[in-house]
Amino acid sequence: MAADLNPKSDISFIEIFLCSAFAACFAELCTIPLDIAKVRLQLQRKASTGDGGSIPKYKGLLGTVATIANEEGLAALWKGITAGLHRQFIYGGLRIGLYEPVKTYLVGGDFVGNIPLYQKIFAALLTGAIAITVANPTDLVKVRLQAEGKLPAGVPGRYAGALNAYLTIMKQEGIGALWTGLGPNIARNAIINAAELASYDQVKQTILQIPGFMDNAFTHILAALGAGLFAVCVGSPIDVVKSRMMGDSSYKSTLECFIKTLKNEGIFAFYKGFLPNFSRLGSWNVIMFLTLEQVKRIFTREIYND
Repeated sequence: MAADLNPKSDISFIEIFLCSAFAACFAELCTIPLDIAKVRLQLQRKASTGDGGSIPKYKGLLGTVATIANEEGLAALWKGITAGLHRQFIYGGLRIGLYEPVKTYLVGGDFVGNIPLYQKIFAALLTGAIAITVANPTDLVKVRLQAEGKLPAGVPGRYAGALNAYLTIMKQEGIGALWTGLGPNIARNAIINAAELASYDQVKQTILQIPGFMDNAFTHILAALGAGLFAVCVGSPIDVVKSRMMGDSSYKSTLECFIKTLKNEGIFAFYKGFLPNFSRLGSWNVIMFLTLEQVKRIFTREIYND
């Protein structure tokens, strides 16, 4: 049994785009506190104790969440949610909505049977790159808003909100600044998209070939967890560079950011926030794919015996 993300040919691109955008936005809304913890851990620099040592402000996923909530309030855990929803609507809708058409185009409309894994990976690389090129400004604003911690009393934040951030960045840095970090962002999102979509597609296909397994929620959870783990393993170094470039405009290039991070903090700096990243991306994938599968059934009116 095939495991295509879009199993019926009569569902249109607009319908799958809307299904994907809704599922991605819902997952973002549920998991953005974990994403904020991940960004803060990735941007964290060593804090001096005065005696030559250093104590990091944020420690671990739950510790980071607790610190942010305690110092900045619960609302701070949803900083950047507006830009995050902007990003997921555009990026999530395009990367998944284009996946099946691109995959079909690559193998040809007359292809019969299971599509080879390398074709799935190539299709996901292309759709991830296309989608994030369009959505990069939303990603930049989201990271800028998330990176800003609690400010002293009377000191205003850099941005009053997502819309103000777009306008301020264009005014102060130029419209091209909205595509800051596009290089690592394309690399990161193309790779992670390939890891997520191709691995979900492949794992689900493999599971459905095992006797006793059906196309139900349990299968979707297993496939989504596998996709999330694989995505974090291959995408974490690029994700760290992307977050640092977007959160700190002092970096002039991707290479400079990579070299400075490696020189000053070592190779393990590229896996900062790995556990919160997997916690976030794993749960994000589970929520997104479960929601996507269910919403698509509304459009396709398919009945499953779950």
